[in-house]
Amino acid sequence: MQKNRRSTPTVKIGSIKMGSRHPIVVQSMTNTPTSDIMQTTAQIIELAQAGSELVRVTINDDAAAAAIPEIIQQLKNQGCTVPIIGDFHYNGHQLLTKYPKTAAYLAKYRINPGNVGTSSSKNDHFATIIAIAKDNQKPIRIGVNWGSIDQQLFTEMMEKNAKLSTPKPDREIIHDVMVKSALRSAASALSLGLTAEQIVVSVKMSDVQDLIAVNEKLAQQCDYVLHVGLTEAGGSIKGIAASSAALGVLLQQGIGDTIRISLTPEPNKPRSQEVDACYALLQSMGFRYFKPTVTSCPGCGRTNSQSFITLAADIREYIDQRLPDWKKLKPDVATMTIAIMGCVVNGPGESQHATIGISLPGAQENPIAPVYTNGQLTHKLSGPNIASQFKHILEEYITG
Repeated sequence: MQKNRRSTPTVKIGSIKMGSRHPIVVQSMTNTPTSDIMQTTAQIIELAQAGSELVRVTINDDAAAAAIPEIIQQLKNQGCTVPIIGDFHYNGHQLLTKYPKTAAYLAKYRINPGNVGTSSSKNDHFATIIAIAKDNQKPIRIGVNWGSIDQQLFTEMMEKNAKLSTPKPDREIIHDVMVKSALRSAASALSLGLTAEQIVVSVKMSDVQDLIAVNEKLAQQCDYVLHVGLTEAGGSIKGIAASSAALGVLLQQGIGDTIRISLTPEPNKPRSQEVDACYALLQSMGFRYFKPTVTSCPGCGRTNSQSFITLAADIREYIDQRLPDWKKLKPDVATMTIAIMGCVVNGPGESQHATIGISLPGAQENPIAPVYTNGQLTHKLSGPNIASQFKHILEEYITG
């Protein structure tokens, strides 16, 4: 956990606690039609099994709202208790009023101040949602996105800026609008009876530097629990890299109590890829540990590349298979580091720094693979069965 984590209250969402006294929470969102109960339930379970601690679903019409109680009941029947968040835009006040059972079953409501309603009705619609949250003792997330900011507020602040002798850049005004929209809505929620322990705030943008700047500004002006994430990040490597760059900077400053890496779905790739990315980010920064870290070199002309590439992949797969049992026997197993190196240049050194490490022989080296345990040379492996021998060493260390 960050030493410089900004101080925030505790917000409880179902069984999950968020805030500076708790680990950073990983969340995700389904992309199925919520009205399709079977498909949505299956995807929620997939995300929960991957480690998502909160799952958000779209509730955009009557069919989606009506499906929530059945979805949550089916989840319980299958032993899945992950808290479900309802994502509302435009008509949330109507759907939560019309479907009180859905309002009661959801763990949290997400509201976007930019599209709660028209300028004449916005306050009434917002107040309706807050009243329902208060009656059901539910927290809310006030989520501002730059693609759907409050246009009335934006126009007012742009006009005011234009009258200044030295106007700010338009980009900075957008940041100011987003922060003001979020904080004004949070203040309104407080005045309507919610507490700071029921409010989560987010300001999301799709540009890395914009996201960093707007969240730094928000964090300086409030102590609410903050959800951080790069919206419309894209897919594959680009989405993961951009999200990690933005979130890494913010988390290192202690900004962020819960995160999502929002990835464009890829054909034949699981939705849980975004959960895996969150886990990898938090663990690589040392904020949370989920499974042993495998350190391995990139390979070069000195290495017998195929050998250590195959061994590294084999060991990662083996860890995933054995981890549930290992955690029962050795609760701190996730903090282990396992080095799988390809030659003598960095191999022995990295192996000695790891909990357990193996340095495979590179090209033109003696065909011996030294194994180090807690910095000490403990084994010298050779022959065609190095993989099985190394797995046996892991098992003895963890379960013995």
